[in-house]
Formats: sequence, C-alpha cells, structure tokens
Amino acid sequence: MDSPVGRLTVTETDGAITAVDWNGNAQDETELLVAARDQLHQYFGSGSHVIDLPVRVAGSTFLIEICAAMSAIPAGETRTYGEIARNLGVSAQAAGQGCGANPVPIIIPCHRVLGARDLGGYSGAGGIETKVWLLRHEGAAGLLI
Repeated sequence: MDSPVGRLTVTETDGAITAVDWNGNAQDETELLVAARDQLHQYFGSGSHVIDLPVRVAGSTFLIEICAAMSAIPAGETRTYGEIARNLGVSAQAAGQGCGANPVPIIIPCHRVLGARDLGGYSGAGGIETKVWLLRHEGAAGLLI
C-alpha cells in the first residue's frame, strides 16, 4: 500500500502480521491483509491511531519482550531507550538495538522510543525523517517543535 511514509508491504504468516517492509514483495490478499491495509489507511488518515491486529514476532525472547514493551506505548506518547531498558533489565544500547530489529514497524511503534537527549534512530525507510513524521502525526510532536 502507498502511505505518507512510503510504499509499505505487510506480511502475514499463519494468521498473524509478521513484517512491515518498505517496498517488499506483496502477498496474495487475505482477510487479515485487507484489515491491515484498512487500519493503516485509518492510521495515516484522520482516523484512529490505534492498530489492533494479531502480530507475531519471530526471534529471540529479548526481541519479543522489547516488541511487547513498544506495543504498550500509547499513540501520542513516547518512552526513552533508558526507560525501556530499565523495565527489561538491559542496557539502553541493547534496547536501541532491539528497537532497530523490530520486524513490524509502525504496527509495533518503535518510532515512539527516543534517546535521552535526542530522537534516537529509525531503521525504516526515510530514517529519522519518517520517525519525526510519525510522531507529529500522532500528536507527540510537542518535543519536536
């Protein structure tokens, strides 16, 4: 699907969303992929900033835990890598690396995690500019003005 942050490809595996990529390879349309497209269109439009889809993260226990921590951050709010790290008992650097390894960006909102003194990074297409766009879109832009 086309979006304000580029062309996105959502991947479904066995009834769960498992990836969001920029310019990835499209799958045949399924009910879940149609629902994902509809919810993402609402997210990018003037509708809801809540995306409620079944998601499965394949990877280490740490990646699963950090993705769960990011998923718990409400739209319009942010956390720091340090806050996430303290809650998981890891270093801020490890939290940053985990955020960067998020296989389902936007749906799992890694853009809501910031550095203590800066925006941190963003591994999606467009890098930090995409992160800034997403934060402004969600109304978390007070810190960016």
